Amino acid sequence: MSPNAGGDWQIVEDDLSGAPIRALLERHFAGMLANSPAGSCHFLDFDGLNAPDVTFWSIHRGGELAGCGALKMLDAEHGEIKSMRTADAFLRQGVAALMLDHILTEARARGLGRLSLETGSGAAFEPALALYRRYGFEDCAPFADYKPDRFSRFMARAL
Repeated sequence: MSPNAGGDWQIVEDDLSGAPIRALLERHFAGMLANSPAGSCHFLDFDGLNAPDVTFWSIHRGGELAGCGALKMLDAEHGEIKSMRTADAFLRQGVAALMLDHILTEARARGLGRLSLETGSGAAFEPALALYRRYGFEDCAPFADYKPDRFSRFMARAL
C-alpha cells in the first residue's frame, strides 16, 4: 500500500530530532523494558537509529504522529525490522500494517532477499506477532549477533 493510500497517511524519513518522535521512542523503550529483562531488550537507542545502516520512518495522519518503524541493513541481501511502534491514540487503525507495507516495499526496492525481526515473547507482544504472521513471517533461529533467549522471538520471511 502506498503511504497515502486510504486517507491522509504520510510516511516520511525521520531524523529523530522532533519532540513527538523522541517521546514515542522513549515510550517504546520503556515498554520493552517493562515486558522483558534489560539483557533481553534489543531495541536501538537514538544513536543506533541514526546509524548509517538504519533508515527510520515516522507515519503521520492529519499532522499528528501515528507511529514509526525502521529498516536496518544487515548485509546486501538481508534486512531487519526495528522499532515498530504505534502511538496510543492510533492503535487499531492500521498504522503498523501501513508501516510494515512500507518497510517491505523499501526492502524489495533495495533488492533484499530476506527480512528478519526480533521481538519479545510475552503476552504484550502477541498483537505484533499476529501482524507479522499475517505478513508471512515465520519463526526462525537467532540471526545476526542475536543469541537464543527465552524472552525473544525471531521471525523472518523471504522477499
